[in-house]
Amino acid sequence: MHSKKQLKTVSIPSESNDYYSNDDLYNIKSWGADLSFRELMIMYREGELEKPEIQRNYVWDKSEASRFIDSVLLGLPIPNIFLATTKRESRLIVDGYQRIMTIYDYVRGVFSKDNKVFKLTNTDKINSRWRGKAFSELADNEQRRINNTTIHAIIFEQTHPKDDDTSLYQVFERINTSGRTLFPQEIRNCVYQGALNTLLIELNSAVSWRHLLNSREHDSRMRDIEFILRFFALSSDDMRSRSRGRISIKKYLNDFMGCDSNNTEVSIDILRNKFTGMTDFVHEKIGRHAFSSTRDGDVFHFHPTVFDAISIASSYAINRGIAIPTDLSTRHESLLNNDEFKYLLRFETMVATNINRRIQLAANILFDISYE
Repeated sequence: MHSKKQLKTVSIPSESNDYYSNDDLYNIKSWGADLSFRELMIMYREGELEKPEIQRNYVWDKSEASRFIDSVLLGLPIPNIFLATTKRESRLIVDGYQRIMTIYDYVRGVFSKDNKVFKLTNTDKINSRWRGKAFSELADNEQRRINNTTIHAIIFEQTHPKDDDTSLYQVFERINTSGRTLFPQEIRNCVYQGALNTLLIELNSAVSWRHLLNSREHDSRMRDIEFILRFFALSSDDMRSRSRGRISIKKYLNDFMGCDSNNTEVSIDILRNKFTGMTDFVHEKIGRHAFSSTRDGDVFHFHPTVFDAISIASSYAINRGIAIPTDLSTRHESLLNNDEFKYLLRFETMVATNINRRIQLAANILFDISYE
């Protein structure tokens, strides 16, 4: 059986400090607004207030939620929330989802985590006046206090350009009120919601893919989902046509994920078939450790640049309809031992010519074809 532990990956030094700025490409403005919980709940119920699709699910336990409601009833100060105006003219919750949903759940009477009646915990950490009570059991003035309590929202809006969410990625990247720096794909999941984001989440549960990752558990920082996006972006016609220059993998993946043409129904079907065809083929013909290059004991480490080369070369071979060699296992070992390939796995990995050269080597050694 494959490991239940977190995804084990090889770190690529040349990609570890990938940072970019588009400060010359956009303008943003921000302002403050005091919103009551009643207003926020209506916005959420009517779809005007969006939450990230899977990142930042509701995580507070009943005790944490009860203490927050207790603070509201006591009139204690509440931390700011951060919202961003999207190109869909809705507001995306950058920070504050736990607070908003706690009030939403309490007022509607059902706790999201267990779908049971939401009553405040019956402990001495909660004021005795409302200890163990549901919202419907509070006095009228206490109910009004919750509904009318205002929370200060800092709202961001990109004023130029108006047709994309370029700045939102960097807002998420630079503002960290939760105490935990978000990984790139966690931010993309927040910013680039749509059909492609939904597809990435769907494909991440595919059986062949989980075997190839050597991890049953989904990665809590969404690196496994980023690898799927990486496969799509680096196998694109745009990348194959590039003859020179270094790319920011972070920006390149952002641009691919935010591109409207990659979110159409036709594109989604093509991408789904492309990925599942590749993973099923690689798992069956090369083996579950096809994308690994190193191991610690019985634990194989997933290698991002090995993955790039073999996955894209395999997909290209499938699309070409070539006769599959019977000695792929031997050819796979030869590829991993190739001196030029080993160099390209570690150095200048995001130079366009090196990306395509890795794929060319994999296509040639594994399948006797040229990657053009």
